[in-house]
Amino acid sequence: MATHGGDYHRGDMNIDEHVSTYSLFMKMTKWGSLYLAAILMTLVLWFCTATGFLGAIITGIVILVLGTLVLGEKRKT
Repeated sequence: MATHGGDYHRGDMNIDEHVSTYSLFMKMTKWGSLYLAAILMTLVLWFCTATGFLGAIITGIVILVLGTLVLGEKRKT
C-alpha cells in the first residue's frame, strides 16, 4: 500500500486570503444584484408602462434606499 507523503497537514493552512476573497465576492454579488434590480425596474417602468420618467426614477431611488437599509452591514457593538 502506498504511503501518503507530502507537506499537507489538515487544518494547518492559513485561509485568511480565501476568507477575504469569498467575503468580497459575496458583497459584490449582493450590492450588484441590488443595483441591477433598481436599474431594471426603472427601465421597465419608464419604457413599458405609463408611469413615465419621473415615476420610474422615484421608484428606482426607493428601491435603492430600501435595499441599502435591508442589505446594509449591521454594526457590532
